[in-house]
Amino acid sequence: MERKVNEKSVDTTKITDQTAKKKTITNSLPSLPLSTIFAMTFGFFGVNMAFSLQSSQMGRIFQTIGADPTKLGFFFILPPLAGMVVQPLVGKYSDLTWSEKFGRRMPYLMLGAPIAAIVMALLPNAGSFGFGYASLAALTFGAIAILFMDLSSNVCMQPFKMIIGDMVNEDQKDLAWSWQQSFSNLGGVVATVFPFLLTMVGIPNVAKQGVVPLSVRLSFYIGAAILLATSIYTIIKVKEYDPTTYAAYHHIDPKHHQVAPSLWKLVKKAPRSFWEVSFVQLFDWFAFQYLWTYATGAIAKNVWNTANTASAGYQAAGNWYGILTCVQSIAAVVWGFLVLSKTNPYKRKFWFRVGLIMGAIGFIGVFMIHDQYLLILPFCLIGISYLTMQTEAFSIFTSSLDGKNEGAYMGLFNCGICLPQIIASVASFAIFPLINQSMPGMILVAGIAMLLGAVAVGVIKEDQPQQDNAQK
Repeated sequence: MERKVNEKSVDTTKITDQTAKKKTITNSLPSLPLSTIFAMTFGFFGVNMAFSLQSSQMGRIFQTIGADPTKLGFFFILPPLAGMVVQPLVGKYSDLTWSEKFGRRMPYLMLGAPIAAIVMALLPNAGSFGFGYASLAALTFGAIAILFMDLSSNVCMQPFKMIIGDMVNEDQKDLAWSWQQSFSNLGGVVATVFPFLLTMVGIPNVAKQGVVPLSVRLSFYIGAAILLATSIYTIIKVKEYDPTTYAAYHHIDPKHHQVAPSLWKLVKKAPRSFWEVSFVQLFDWFAFQYLWTYATGAIAKNVWNTANTASAGYQAAGNWYGILTCVQSIAAVVWGFLVLSKTNPYKRKFWFRVGLIMGAIGFIGVFMIHDQYLLILPFCLIGISYLTMQTEAFSIFTSSLDGKNEGAYMGLFNCGICLPQIIASVASFAIFPLINQSMPGMILVAGIAMLLGAVAVGVIKEDQPQQDNAQK
């Protein structure tokens, strides 16, 4: 049924006069049924379960198996480094791909989802194979597992992002991006609450030294199964436009998918918004890298007054951070559906700045608050910020694309997300000792970075989409 709806929607005669009169639309893409937008965005629910479990539990896992807290930044370099390599390549080669049966983006999702699920099941077992606490073998296994988990998760993620750029028109773009990020955060809700709920029903939340608790391991197994299920749903329900129809809607050469410039050439010809938004993201993704790396330790120190990773207090802090991440995701979902999905496309820059300021207040609140329940307030602000900065960044950037090399540009744009995380991880080797190895202090540094990001939004020159290429 879904395929029939999509096939009908590709009739260019159905573009309304009102839409044709808008000089700000960059293509002739038709409006899609909400069921189609749901199908292409809901899959992010499963993908973000993988990333949410990774981000909320990675610090806990590596400290549990014996990683030196001062060297945590090393392990957190690997995921964004993988993203910088994988996503541009997936984008470039999926631009050149076309399968009559599966499309151009879906084959990569079909490859990435099973691999990601397998690695998700392996990662939390880094301390379960008898390698020994803090042993090189255990840490190496964990590092390799997290690298492959991120490689495969990035292969899964890119198709979901690219089909929005491929198929969604300007009028529905804010809706689609906000839905995708809302479902992403909803997946985060489910993923991060698992350890807490499993502990409540009697699953052990502590284990012998060097072994990740069963509550965490089961959470990863369940997340892997859901990732597979939601990816299959998207693959079945979404039918991509064939190359001829795609070219007609985007006003480009029908043979555009047969050749593609090098990634370096695309970087040199990138639209201005690519550089403007990437500059802002140097600050906001820098900040979130420190949240993911140090939040569990900061909460353990501020609320439970412990740094001992084998203690019940530290593991309780790990579970509570999962709950706070859940709260963060719920706040993001509510904000996305009630606010961002209804915002004016000409106010993207405004909302971008508002989101970063709210995030800065949230980070500073985490640094200052010593009551576990009061931490709910700053994490609500952090959730709103997280969704807003992604929705507005993608909306501003994709509005400047013309349909050519869409996948490659989406992959390259991801480098503007990954590079700040790498910079943050490398910088932590200097910053962490400088502030007396204070994990709460690293969260304060993140808050300052968010404030700088709010100021940096001023470099973005345009709030509105580019002029219609067909009108030029």
